[in-house]
Amino acid sequence: MPRLPVVAVVGRPNIGKSTLVNRIIGRREAVVEEASGVTRDRKEFLGEWIGTEFMILDTGGWEVKGDDLSIGISAQAEAAVSMADAVIFVVDATTALTDDDEGISKLVRSSPIPVLLAANKIDGDRHEDLLFQYWGLGLGEPFPISALHGRGMGELLDALVAVLPTDLEGEGEEKADIPRLAIIGRPNVGKSTLLNLLLGEERVLVSPVSGTTRDPINVIIKLDGQPYHLVDTAGIRRAPRVDDNAEFFAVRRAKKVMEKSDLAILMIDAIDGVTHQDQRLAEEAAGVGCAVIVLLNKWDAISEDERTATEISVPDRLGFLGWAPVLRISAKTGARTHRLHAAIRVALDHYGFRIPTGELNRLFRTWQAAHPPPIRKGRRAKVQYVVQTGVAPPTFVLFTSGGQLGDGYIRFLENRLRDTFDFTGTPLHLLTRRKQIRGNS
Repeated sequence: MPRLPVVAVVGRPNIGKSTLVNRIIGRREAVVEEASGVTRDRKEFLGEWIGTEFMILDTGGWEVKGDDLSIGISAQAEAAVSMADAVIFVVDATTALTDDDEGISKLVRSSPIPVLLAANKIDGDRHEDLLFQYWGLGLGEPFPISALHGRGMGELLDALVAVLPTDLEGEGEEKADIPRLAIIGRPNVGKSTLLNLLLGEERVLVSPVSGTTRDPINVIIKLDGQPYHLVDTAGIRRAPRVDDNAEFFAVRRAKKVMEKSDLAILMIDAIDGVTHQDQRLAEEAAGVGCAVIVLLNKWDAISEDERTATEISVPDRLGFLGWAPVLRISAKTGARTHRLHAAIRVALDHYGFRIPTGELNRLFRTWQAAHPPPIRKGRRAKVQYVVQTGVAPPTFVLFTSGGQLGDGYIRFLENRLRDTFDFTGTPLHLLTRRKQIRGNS
């Protein structure tokens, strides 16, 4: 199917690019913060104007000079321009022209694609007198806008859709039918390195600076020809350490990503072993019903003694996640990452597995006869009937009479299910309902 045209939004740091993207897509998806450098990777969103759909790329602030992190952010912006069909170059009309503005203008002028110059933070007619300096960039007439208040957005978007190509060919994907995978973990455990490895390009900025990724990064990848919707999330810290607005919203978005995902890839730093925060992340992923795969990353960077300690920490801290496969990999070198796709396929197959009702009830009668529920408060519960009400994850409703089954007996039944059927990688939900006893009329 034809692909959608791609629009890259570029500009120096802290001039309102993410605010503009949020205005175009009509919701607050891109993280916005007064501090510069909040956006660091290029992120994709679906935009639409008067019936024309397009993919919009929000990029990090482009800078002529800077540290290693700034250089990486600028490289991501340049990559976005190279893959775009049109560019919106955003400048701050309330400030003087800078070297960074000049540098970006040279970059986009060298590209053969259309460029629209958006002069942001124009909140009234009196501010339009400030536009003269931006004519010198050689990009035509600036569009005076206020991304925050919506001023001038109609004129800018009318001009944008007028220059977008309409006869694009390429591979399009129906995202609704593609399994959704989320890479989760603490900051700096290698999530972005893994995504870049799976994608085969430096799609996400990787830096030793903790917390480099702020927004969830959405991409479509193919593993052995199978497409997946993969999301690289921000590193999730403990709540007391989330002390700035950008990180607060990044963590909240990461948690929402898990709620919408079919499978969570929990990355753990093998150097540290399983920490308390890893344990909490695993609980959250299982709690929202994700299938889960655990990756012990940086396995090649630790000694035999450290490997032993890490191995011990897995069942100690993640015993409740005993159904999740554990892979030992190195995202940096690619060692043993070829095993990941097989684990993903197995977990997703089990995530959608359904047991026929007749077979399910025969099994439960057998288990209950061999090991009846314990007596609680003078009454013994009995499972009268079982039905699987759903998949993703497999969910079973147990209709009971008598007393309460109790959590221990429910765990016993779950273990019997897992012993009989292969549910590797997926949680199981067992719910109880009291069977209504009808009186004689």
